[in-house]
Amino acid sequence: MTKTLFRDDAYLSVAEGIVTAINDRGGIILDQTCFYGTSGGQPGDTGFMERADGTRIEIAATVCGDTNDEIIHVPTEGQPTPDIGERLVLHIDWDRRYKLMRMHTACHLLTVICPFPITGAAVSENESRVDFDIPELGFDKASVSAELMRLVEENHPIFVKWITDDELAANPDLVKSKNVRPPIGTGHIRLVGIGNSGAIDTQPCGGTHVSETKEVGDIHIGKIEKKGRENRRFRIRFGPAPAN
Repeated sequence: MTKTLFRDDAYLSVAEGIVTAINDRGGIILDQTCFYGTSGGQPGDTGFMERADGTRIEIAATVCGDTNDEIIHVPTEGQPTPDIGERLVLHIDWDRRYKLMRMHTACHLLTVICPFPITGAAVSENESRVDFDIPELGFDKASVSAELMRLVEENHPIFVKWITDDELAANPDLVKSKNVRPPIGTGHIRLVGIGNSGAIDTQPCGGTHVSETKEVGDIHIGKIEKKGRENRRFRIRFGPAPAN
């Protein structure tokens, strides 16, 4: 297991970690990390690890192992391999991470405006998508974009809290995904809340988010697509909505 520092502080862009293992593909596993591992539709972090002599190990991707608590840092080809027990300074690509944090938060806001079961989602730096199970589409790009920007500009606080497996079982409506359930068995579930006491939204999520909605910035719905009889895909893009 790796101590996942990003779960408590998404703004931690630099940290130290000690190498605990190198897997058979050269993936680096540390005792703790600020690098997010690909999961929940959010891609893993990139960046570099700094050795004591100042040389770098460039990280092309970060993925999860058998569980989300095993974080594997994947070096780019030709990078040096650190020693077991070596202490490294970790530097994530902050510009990229911050875009992902803003975009992931925007996806949560979209689920407030479209309160339907989620059938899929993918977060990326410039465009993200959320798929909903909606029998009849009663939404248009302009109205959804306007509602998104209303929530952004109201500048609601965003926070993380933890509940037990039993508390989640007693509150099944917290789960918005139609097919994917949050992992249970560890005894605790991470929730992301928006608004005072989660008044705007509260749902299980292991990803990284900004601390207040205004940080999301200008966003809009670029396209709404029909994907099957009852599946609708909403594409979120950065920037103000086009005039036409």
